[in-house]
Amino acid sequence: MKETVHIRLEPLGALVPVRKGTPLQDVLFTHGVEFPCGGRGKCKGCRVRVMRGSLPVTPEQERMLTAEEISAGWRLSCQCSAESDLTLEMAQWEAAILIDDTSLRITPKTGFGVAVDVGTTTVVAQLLDLSSGNVLGVKTALNPQARHGADIMSRVSYAVTEGQHRKLTDAIRKQVAKMIADLLEGASVDRGALSHVTLVGNTVMHHIFCDIDLEPLSHYPFESLHLEGTALDPTALGWDLTPSPRIEFLPCIGGFVGSDVLAGVFAKQIHLSDDLVVLVDLGTNGEIVVGNRSRLLSASTAAGPAFEGARIYMGMRASTGAVSEVHVRDGRLECHVLGNVTPRGICGSGLVDAVASALQIGLILPGGRLADRSNSLMLCPPVKISQTDIRELQLAKGAIAAGIRILLREFGAAPEEVTKIYLAGAFGNYVNIPSAGRIGLLTFDPDRITPSGNTALLGAKLALFSEPAEFSSLASRIEHITLSEKPDFQDIYVEEMMFPAQAN
Repeated sequence: MKETVHIRLEPLGALVPVRKGTPLQDVLFTHGVEFPCGGRGKCKGCRVRVMRGSLPVTPEQERMLTAEEISAGWRLSCQCSAESDLTLEMAQWEAAILIDDTSLRITPKTGFGVAVDVGTTTVVAQLLDLSSGNVLGVKTALNPQARHGADIMSRVSYAVTEGQHRKLTDAIRKQVAKMIADLLEGASVDRGALSHVTLVGNTVMHHIFCDIDLEPLSHYPFESLHLEGTALDPTALGWDLTPSPRIEFLPCIGGFVGSDVLAGVFAKQIHLSDDLVVLVDLGTNGEIVVGNRSRLLSASTAAGPAFEGARIYMGMRASTGAVSEVHVRDGRLECHVLGNVTPRGICGSGLVDAVASALQIGLILPGGRLADRSNSLMLCPPVKISQTDIRELQLAKGAIAAGIRILLREFGAAPEEVTKIYLAGAFGNYVNIPSAGRIGLLTFDPDRITPSGNTALLGAKLALFSEPAEFSSLASRIEHITLSEKPDFQDIYVEEMMFPAQAN
């Protein structure tokens, strides 16, 4: 019998018994710690501080951590194993996951249905009574694939280059199966009464869940031939559901624009709008739709995970201890910290606020350089943003702004003609709109911008009351634009990386 060691996780106060030699990545992921680079030792997102016990310093850690950090006990958890009892200080990554509580206008059906939003970072499932449209239960969880990378290209690389497609597929299928089982049990609904399960997600999540080859998405032109909606058999999924409910993953649009965006278009009825509308999903992969009832254009942009606090030196999710807002007061930066505790890091909305506020008082120049030529800007000790963090934000916001600009041009419309901009996703729901305008991310009239929550989940719920052909028909109407094929894309991208010299 293998020896057991104990790991105490602070500030959670959890005591976790594990087998000696267990990788810390496996232990910490179950407690919400994310591994932005997939546990390859190429970032510092999984840092933990050893409070009691010891963890050896590997060459990878010596490259990534400063001598001061190592001396203070910081380690990269992805490079360590539990060889003895430990007490670790870890980021408390537990955070609210965006769900949807929109009232539905539906045509009643019999039975019960589950709608699932398979996000790159998080998974959300809701159980509905199809006779009334009432939500009977909600389950949220981190996507178990996140331990292999925060962004979709890290997942693609893990699946294709490292031959781990099946591992990713099994992990997400088991996660969703457990969520469905928990929902049914929690609402005292017999498994046999479940008649319909609808899933949505980006193209990579669709391919992984449906066990479709990811190789075409691993290289230019990043297009797959298998974008259609996929009917799934519960037995093949390894799910214990009898009799078999109808299970379907809604169709993707093209490239990395998946059924989550299709569901958002359906939810906001953009395809029925007389006015010109823009839908933007500000996630690890930014997706954009521009259009109305006459024409619909879509594109995806490699925004990266900066909007969610990943790949940021002191980045974290929007949880206790995160700087979530930054304002200018009396010519100085003033921070709001979630939970009113000692600050530990900064989340995506806080980063946008920090840069916007620093631009306002001249601490950051329009080109993105810190005005004093230093390498970091202190916000509220010990939290600071680095010059590299600012560049990461420029890359992310430049990709989104360039995508919107090109799609509007392809549509033949000016920004002033857009009547409404829907911001989908968690970051879009919480970002400060004026700050987003100040950094040049969204340069529209703020009165036209509407945070719209989890439109993917809302669309998935509506699909429970619709026929699959309705979504297939809508997907066929949306033209997918590959931004990189536009001759001036790089020039526009570079232009949009700059911060506006004056506030909008």
